Amino acid sequence: MHMALADRLTAILLFLLGLALLAGGYTMDRLEIRQIHPASIPGLVPMILGVLLALCAVLLFRSSYKPEARNAELVLSGGSWARLGLTTAISTLYALGLVGWLPYAWATFVFATGFTLVFSFPVAGQRRAQLVAVAGALALGAGVALGTALLFEKLFLVRLP
Repeated sequence: MHMALADRLTAILLFLLGLALLAGGYTMDRLEIRQIHPASIPGLVPMILGVLLALCAVLLFRSSYKPEARNAELVLSGGSWARLGLTTAISTLYALGLVGWLPYAWATFVFATGFTLVFSFPVAGQRRAQLVAVAGALALGAGVALGTALLFEKLFLVRLP
């Protein structure tokens, strides 16, 4: 199976998942009985995520027809599976280890910074490139941690651990 075919199949599955999120969010109870504002309906976030996921799926499907995608390496190459395993391990460590042990914002900062460094640090690069990578990872980690904490606490009114 070549990357282009894998991208097309993945795009179709993600598109269907996006449509399912959209339909599920739309059919959720509206809670008009409790005089809840229409913009705060429980299904609004799943509907938005469903539309965005379907849009990204369409973009992935379109990009799979570009000439460079046809000459890509096989999906089952060791590098691809190694990155998947590493991503799974880091994400599991974040969800089961860091969140709850550290405050949410700090756990997210450590996760986002570490994840970025693992996948973008130029090991064989020059010192300047390495410093830029570390600074970028720290900035990204701080932005993600602050942004998600504020989003959930201020906009969605969710108490974070």
